[in-house]
Amino acid sequence: MECLEKQNWKTRSREVLKQLKIEKPDEEVRKQVQRNWDMVAKPLDGMGVFEQIACQIGAITGNVQIDIAKKAVLVMCADNGVVEEGISQSGQEVTAVVAREMTENISSVGKMASTIGAEVFPIDIGINCPEEIPGMIQRSVRKGTRNFRKEPAMTEEETLQAIFTGIELVKDCKEKGYQILATGEMGIGNTTTSSAVIAALLNCDVEAVTGRGAGLSDAGLMRKQQVIAEAIEKYHLREAKPLEVLRTVGGLDIAGLAGVCMGGAIYHVPVVLDGVISFAAALVADRILPGVREYLIPSHKGKEPAFQVLLEEMNLRPVIDGRLALGEGTGAVMMFALLDMALSVYENKTTFADIKILPYERF
Repeated sequence: MECLEKQNWKTRSREVLKQLKIEKPDEEVRKQVQRNWDMVAKPLDGMGVFEQIACQIGAITGNVQIDIAKKAVLVMCADNGVVEEGISQSGQEVTAVVAREMTENISSVGKMASTIGAEVFPIDIGINCPEEIPGMIQRSVRKGTRNFRKEPAMTEEETLQAIFTGIELVKDCKEKGYQILATGEMGIGNTTTSSAVIAALLNCDVEAVTGRGAGLSDAGLMRKQQVIAEAIEKYHLREAKPLEVLRTVGGLDIAGLAGVCMGGAIYHVPVVLDGVISFAAALVADRILPGVREYLIPSHKGKEPAFQVLLEEMNLRPVIDGRLALGEGTGAVMMFALLDMALSVYENKTTFADIKILPYERF
């Protein structure tokens, strides 16, 4: 942590990235939270995976009092140059349209978040729009990435800037009292960039991790898979380091979200992952900074084919299996609501002592 405060993020270099260190979550707190659960008047492990998640949050924050009342969704918005290759039904103009809706709280994630008191922060990290969109957090690295079929999507400097932007946003949120964060994204073409990153890092067949996105035809899907496969071979990405994969075929939204995942681990803030783009970012983050995954809470298993290999690789088990594919952080917001309900049992617990019966024992 000392090196982080000293740098204060003014220097965004590969060397600083290599210096980042994280502590493991507090195992003693994890055990105490589990003991507290065992005193609740219910069967042992009666709340299932939600008991484990509460223990994880306690270990992350170092506090047996689990408080996630102040929540935020960080939505990284960016465009992708590879859209030129016909890998999406929609054009880049849609990114800016939906981003504007987010600022007015009328997009899907805004409507959902308002029901549970979570705040949505849309971040322009690379929208290809001539003017700034009022109400967005302005962190634009460039106006969309380059077309990775023709050239690498980003320079190393741009990639690092996006990563450190994500880390910095987590730091700001923690200083403002936010206790749990969710990842969200908006960017036409980002199921292509995420599939490319996943296929390269996991060294798996492109067809196995590339889906139809927002609804491609058979021909569109074949084109998408072809563009990804050609890029992976062109840039020799199956042997490349994570940062190189990210800058070559990734997106600014993925890089920013990778930074959010790292920031959660650095500043001990639990981060709820949304869909496949968030998981791709988490994979990158954990490869660059091993141990990040222990600070991440998966929300749902979406319908993109990459999910199965991602979950196996990262050993993460989402609670919701609803074939969601909306993005924006909507699945993570659903998880917020489930966590609130589960934690109401923990926070306002009725103990065995309260009802004057003996507690269950673990054997």
